[in-house]
Amino acid sequence: MKPILVIGATGRTGRHLVDELVRLGAPVRALTRRPAESDFPAGVEVVTGDLTAPDSLDAAFHRIGPAFFVWTEGLEAAAAVIDRLAAAAPSRIVHLSSPHRTPHPFFQQPNALRAVHAEIERLLEGGGVPTTMLRPGMISSNALYWWAPQTRVGDIVRWPYAAAATAPIDERDIATVAARALLDDRHAGADYVLTGPEALTHEQQVHAIGEAIGRPLRFEELSPDQFRRETAGTWPPQVVEMLLAAWGAALGHPAFVTSTVAEVTGMPARTFANWAIDNAAAFNRSA
Repeated sequence: MKPILVIGATGRTGRHLVDELVRLGAPVRALTRRPAESDFPAGVEVVTGDLTAPDSLDAAFHRIGPAFFVWTEGLEAAAAVIDRLAAAAPSRIVHLSSPHRTPHPFFQQPNALRAVHAEIERLLEGGGVPTTMLRPGMISSNALYWWAPQTRVGDIVRWPYAAAATAPIDERDIATVAARALLDDRHAGADYVLTGPEALTHEQQVHAIGEAIGRPLRFEELSPDQFRRETAGTWPPQVVEMLLAAWGAALGHPAFVTSTVAEVTGMPARTFANWAIDNAAAFNRSA
């Protein structure tokens, strides 16, 4: 069997995907810029390459089976990379994108990232390789970047839009769906919107983290302008505006929730509470 190529193998989803494919006994080729820093399981073929330098990808793309594709760069090299990937003739591609086509206010706010995802999908569709689209919504581990810095030093989380509801998904569930799509050609050409199993507001998510760490947390709501001031100099302004627009549009609407994880994997999606328990150490003062 030709190896399954995992692009983005050290990323939040890609790293879990490598583990899941190894667990299932599949041969894996992991593409990384810095192989010396990787800690992949034994038997994984580690190949050096950089998506911003298409000429560096020949070894990674040589004689591959299915390929997992994620794009986190600018668009300058995208067409050249996707042309090379298509020419390598993978049996299918599983692409980690976003739910920018999903008719829900949270996903429909205009921003630069939506345009990048749409262009990558257009290029993949023109490559002639059967492609499965994975479209995760809000990802549970965002909480590590958003709230852990605050919970490590205190019991108050200052954040906007307390009542904005999403359905956070565990990256392990995204990886499990990706593994099934890579190993089973019945998923070729499918388009899957992936969410966690339940809708939770920001405030409810923070309280779930408090329960996981055994320390009640208080949610202190910020106005959008306060959030802009508090993130100034540390967050890219375009990211701040993208999130504020999405959260503001979500107010008054139920979160978009799908059962796709269970339908594809045969197992229910992990709850945010379970994710918080598994990651509790990162939110504690001792972290």
